[in-house]
Amino acid sequence: MSEPAKTKQTIFGEFREFIARGNVIDLAVGVIIGAAFNDIVKGLVDNVVMPPIGLLLSGVDFSQMKFVLKAADPAKKAAEVAIQYGLFFNTLIKFVIVAWVVFLLVKGVNAIRRRDAATPPAAPPAPTPQELLLTEIRDLLKSR
Repeated sequence: MSEPAKTKQTIFGEFREFIARGNVIDLAVGVIIGAAFNDIVKGLVDNVVMPPIGLLLSGVDFSQMKFVLKAADPAKKAAEVAIQYGLFFNTLIKFVIVAWVVFLLVKGVNAIRRRDAATPPAAPPAPTPQELLLTEIRDLLKSR
């Protein structure tokens, strides 16, 4: 009976070690920011991008575009069965916007990394007079 308890402590210890890593915290922050970014992109596509596109296409509302396979039946309380290709089109536009933003973000980070790699490292500072004196004393002691 003590063997399973030991295994649970080991698993708990491993889990605690896994959570304590910085990568997990970074991932959690990224997921939270990504979820918020998703809401921003959804609002952008639904409220800013799609209305002008619909207007250009004679007032078409893409969110209402669908192929009805089976109409709703209120008597049987059966819901409508439809392929909502307009919503898919909205989702596709959201994906393109997110992909573009991620591309620009990665491009910016890569430019910063290339710039940092191109700059030569700073030369070490010259030794102070005290350090020079100590170095001479050390060298003299070694030569004896």
